[in-house]
Amino acid sequence: MKKIILSIQHLLAMFGATVLVPLLTGFDPSVAIFCAGVGTLLFHKCTDFKVPVFLGSSFAFISAINQVSNVFNGDLRYAQGGIIVAGLIYIIMSIIVKVVGPEKVTKYFPPQVTGAMIMVIGLNLIPTAVDMAMNNIIVALITLSVAVGINKFGKGSIRQFSVIIAIFIGILTSKFAGIADFSAVSQASYFAIPNFSAPKFSLQAVVIIAPVVLAVFMEHVGDITTNGAVVGKNFLQNPGLHKTLLGDGIATLFAGIIGGPANTTYGENTALLAITKNYDPKLLRLTAIFAIVISCVGKFGVALQCIPSAVMGGISIYLFSMITFIGVKTIRDSKCYKESGNLSVMIIILAIGLTTCYIKHFAGIEIGIPIATNAKLTGLSLAALVGIIINRLINHNNFRKEEVAPIGEIASTK
Repeated sequence: MKKIILSIQHLLAMFGATVLVPLLTGFDPSVAIFCAGVGTLLFHKCTDFKVPVFLGSSFAFISAINQVSNVFNGDLRYAQGGIIVAGLIYIIMSIIVKVVGPEKVTKYFPPQVTGAMIMVIGLNLIPTAVDMAMNNIIVALITLSVAVGINKFGKGSIRQFSVIIAIFIGILTSKFAGIADFSAVSQASYFAIPNFSAPKFSLQAVVIIAPVVLAVFMEHVGDITTNGAVVGKNFLQNPGLHKTLLGDGIATLFAGIIGGPANTTYGENTALLAITKNYDPKLLRLTAIFAIVISCVGKFGVALQCIPSAVMGGISIYLFSMITFIGVKTIRDSKCYKESGNLSVMIIILAIGLTTCYIKHFAGIEIGIPIATNAKLTGLSLAALVGIIINRLINHNNFRKEEVAPIGEIASTK
């Protein structure tokens, strides 16, 4: 029973964002949930069942998918074709990493780069959580306070269930405030097959969507680094970056084939690992099975969608803040901030990575990709790329593999 409840927590943590992507793009939410479940199982198989990761719908592809939808009069099957090609590119990149060797890749990610990258991931997500919380700030604050209070003062199993308890109390508060409406549950069917669809291919759609992989590669490295920092292991080395890329690629390929958005590793679930201190990958696989089941259970899926956004906003602020804290801890524990050159690298990454999100009416720093119309590197992907280059230039005299500590030693939350 304990494992079931912990798995449901992970399901709740990922559900809001995974459903939001199809709602913003036009894909079927049930298909997205199904793809998240199957994609997670495929990822675990590719990574030797070692990495406690859950895959959900990727926000990075939203703009490109909507662009393809506009070009092809709302026919998302062409977007599926582009997503399939993106998955294949992921797989090719995994082969390249395997041939080159993870050591030559990971040495480009010292703590001043990885720590700042992790901070950017968390800080970029927080405004989204705040926007949801503003729908009812009182409900959000109560949900957040319960989660923080239990994590601070709770012990044993109570502490591990802090997120699901906070969400439950948030829902009760929402009912009292009159903002929770679960009437749609009674009207939903018990069994509903997700609306799967076959892809179509167009070079124009592929050119629009496929280059997004150049941006999400950095996000993938950052997420796997974050996950390793939480668990206290170096997953870039074991099972290897090539295997995590392969898992992400196959999951995205599968999603494109059956009609879902591209998959990616989810920071919400990584943050939940940090909160519960339970790093068993089997929990995430059980969560994946639950996701597959509820994608076919109409009433349960509708019930989760009926959770007020203020509740999800409050708990998301907690989860996303945990990611940011892990980045700070990575930098603090490595003491890399004592070198002025490393400080410059971190400042540059934070400046580039946060401009779009935190400076209103500012498009952010971005670089166009000449081979693909309207495809740009921006946010985390651009920040990581520039940070790696600047770090290489500043620290070229000390750029040796042995000077890069394993991620698990840099920042373990145990």
